Amino acid sequence: MLDRVVLDTRPGRVVGALVAWLVLAVITGLVVLWPNGDPVPPPAVPQVASTERATVVAIAAGDCEAWAGPGCQLAEVELDTGRLTGRRSFVTLPDDRSAPRLSRGDRIRVTRNVIVGSDGQPAEVIALDDPSQQPFAFVDFERSAPLLALALLFGALVVVLGRWHGARALVGLGLSLVSVTEFLVPSILDGNPPLAAALVGGLAVMVVTLTFAHGIGLTSLAAMLGTAAALVLTALLALAAVRATDISGLSSEQATLLLAGIDQDISLQGLVLAGMVVGALGVLDDVTVSQASTVLALRRANEQLGFRRLFSGALAVGRDHLGATINTLVLAYAGAALPVLLIFHTSSTPFSEAVNREPVAEQIVAMLVGSIGLIAAVPLTTAVAAGLAAALPVAAMPAAPRNAHVH
Repeated sequence: MLDRVVLDTRPGRVVGALVAWLVLAVITGLVVLWPNGDPVPPPAVPQVASTERATVVAIAAGDCEAWAGPGCQLAEVELDTGRLTGRRSFVTLPDDRSAPRLSRGDRIRVTRNVIVGSDGQPAEVIALDDPSQQPFAFVDFERSAPLLALALLFGALVVVLGRWHGARALVGLGLSLVSVTEFLVPSILDGNPPLAAALVGGLAVMVVTLTFAHGIGLTSLAAMLGTAAALVLTALLALAAVRATDISGLSSEQATLLLAGIDQDISLQGLVLAGMVVGALGVLDDVTVSQASTVLALRRANEQLGFRRLFSGALAVGRDHLGATINTLVLAYAGAALPVLLIFHTSSTPFSEAVNREPVAEQIVAMLVGSIGLIAAVPLTTAVAAGLAAALPVAAMPAAPRNAHVH
């Protein structure tokens, strides 16, 4: 819990009051924007049929060219789930660069093909053992096992290296994912503004994760205020930039699928804004915690340092951290736009025109807006932490954690 000595100082009372107001505003926003639980309206177009797991047992020696063209693959599969578990059937794939090549032992997901009558209902059941009727269609590879193994490896490494601090960080990560799946997505589908839902959900995640990872102390209080201010600034800048550059959100395949699959009005431009806010949150947390920890470390090292010297000293450290973090952010967005850049390059599109196209321009706006918010977070958090640290005697300050994250 927050030490009473902190609240006995004027900066401590001001920061405590601001954090209290922030938490109250977040709770109010969650109540107002919480999804009402009504079912999502039925889709305007038929959705993808349910899938079943299957294992490729052989690449069958059969003639499939008549219905899939030269070079096609006829894979014999054994169903692993559903009422047909244990039965064997066939999947046909054309010889196309967009179609995967299957091998014996591959675990895949398939869906049952049906012949639909004029009333929209299945009119005829396709025989499982007749490959010419194409009883099953390939959907995707089955990735559950490797994804689970990778997640377990990640969790184990975090706990082994971070110990109790790492375990708390994992809890915070889990709560972040729950916030996205149980609040942000349902709230947007419920008709709430995506930007407002992302901002409230992001602030809620920030408060919870910082509290779990660092407790309620000087570091977390300063980091909360710095992150909140920078996140609000990022949201406002994103709103202005997206409108100024006329980013519509219509350039992606996902947007087309969303418009076709949901029979309700959702602002695609709002989804772009929400993505920018959520994308900026992770790096903001890292920078603000580092800056607050740096200030406290400097204060513990030299109790003669006042606000001005604490601020300038921590800001010097923050500049080094900022350069590396912005580079990480830029490369992340550049990687997201890489396929589009390759398309433009192969079509000999001039660079000046390529960056003007919405798929690239959207990533540039997100990168620049996120970077500006990141830059603003450094002095904001440093000032709050320096004001708190300078007002406290060193003896009243918490001991430095052994696994503090300081750059």
